Amino acid sequence: MGISGTRDVLRVADQGRVRVATLDRPQALNAFNDDLYDAVRDMLVDAAARTDIAVVVLTGAGRAFSAGQDLHPGAAHAVDGEPHGFGPFMDALDTFPKPLVAAVNGLGVGIGLTLLLHCDVVLIARGARLRAPFLALGLTAEASSTFLLPERIGWQDAAHLLYTAEWLEADRAVEMGLAWRVCEPERLLDETLGIARAIARQPIESLMETKRLLLAARHEQVRAARVRENAAFGRLSGGPANREAVAAFREKRQPDFTGLTGA
Repeated sequence: MGISGTRDVLRVADQGRVRVATLDRPQALNAFNDDLYDAVRDMLVDAAARTDIAVVVLTGAGRAFSAGQDLHPGAAHAVDGEPHGFGPFMDALDTFPKPLVAAVNGLGVGIGLTLLLHCDVVLIARGARLRAPFLALGLTAEASSTFLLPERIGWQDAAHLLYTAEWLEADRAVEMGLAWRVCEPERLLDETLGIARAIARQPIESLMETKRLLLAARHEQVRAARVRENAAFGRLSGGPANREAVAAFREKRQPDFTGLTGA
């Protein structure tokens, strides 16, 4: 089956010049594994090339937008530089040349938060929550968020969000600039589609040229941040703190970093 239709982990429906892509692993709270990373990448690459698609809306099925990286046994880890998974997904995301609109229908954790920094407009449902859990996993931030978060919300809010790994409520996300508008859950998709259709009425060439100009000033910084993050992530991945965090997740307990040297 082609891009437009139903896939195992991603539902794609084209409504005129608007493409709606729904992360569809509700049993896993739409956590990203390699299949989902690859499906979203393929969808974005296809939308970029299509002359009849002006804007993409990204949302989630069920009660989550995305719970982030799938940490269950057997799930692939988010590693940049591989032919599948996180790296190619990020390549497609941070170079996507058309407007990208997010409808955050529920919790957004990890990449479920940081991918929002690459979206042009973000609407969030009342009751949805966001979290950057990277340090609590014994890791560090990804998806160029060490550059994009301070740029978007300011240094202190970015530092607090990353250092504490605390939950962020929808209203506060809007106050900080991570999202543009809070919507009632039952109205979220309709309001998002209304904005997407208004965007899609504009000439596609003009939309693409304007987005290119908007991204141009930060392109090198975004790519450089990702290179730095990948190196730091690689140093920490599999280390004592990361192993303790993953074990605690699987055992459904709080991690204890106090006995780890340097942790």
